[in-house]
Amino acid sequence: MTTEYSGTGDPARSLALLWRTRERASRKGRPDLSVDRIVRAAIEVADTEGLAALSMRRVAERLGVGTMSLYTYVPGKGELLDVMLDTVYGETADAAADDPAGDDAAAGWRQRLQRVARDNWARYLRHPWLLQVATTRPPLGPHVIARYEQELRAVDGIGLTDLEMDAVVTLVDGFVHGAVRSAVEAAQAAARTGMTEQQWWDAHAPYLERALDARRFPLAARVGTAAGQEYQAAGDPQRAFEFGLARILDGIEVLVRDRPAR
Repeated sequence: MTTEYSGTGDPARSLALLWRTRERASRKGRPDLSVDRIVRAAIEVADTEGLAALSMRRVAERLGVGTMSLYTYVPGKGELLDVMLDTVYGETADAAADDPAGDDAAAGWRQRLQRVARDNWARYLRHPWLLQVATTRPPLGPHVIARYEQELRAVDGIGLTDLEMDAVVTLVDGFVHGAVRSAVEAAQAAARTGMTEQQWWDAHAPYLERALDARRFPLAARVGTAAGQEYQAAGDPQRAFEFGLARILDGIEVLVRDRPAR
């Protein structure tokens, strides 16, 4: 569930931090602090304690400084969250953007889009709090722009219009965002309950087999039994992700293939 929104800080201050056009330290600033160090600490708080724990005070505690020391560098939580988002998006975007002749250059567009999707999937698993931030107003920082450039490059030159290129990367990003939620929730459920998905299934499956009336629910009984036996769980998020991604790519392939020659 969304608990935070990007783009809530002061636009001028957020952009200055995102692009580092002005390091806000003054003569009163601490020499052992910087925007980068504060942002890294904030990401660590969100990764380890959850987004609900994130506050300027909690970040200051992690750094071992007074809360007011942070405001010399970062105006507030809204601007901080924007820079956090931009920073984690840079984990995969920078290398790809700086190396247009890399491995992906020789791959087909399907392989390139698969890499985009799997990079985004892995980013959500590293930083589950990303699922709680609405980014309809994205932080327009260098790493976010680099990621967009990387994703567009995956479908550049395959016959799509500019608007279709944007729509394709939006479609893939939206699919990953929805698909990865079940994987994150499964991991969180295991951590909080101390029971793996298979342990949960092993505990519940015998009762379900006795209670489920196959005459009343013939399809649910047949398909559900086959899926449960295969997954040893109620579902398999990774398999669902791979299946859905392949179907999306199939649809894009039809669009490209049926495009009239220019």
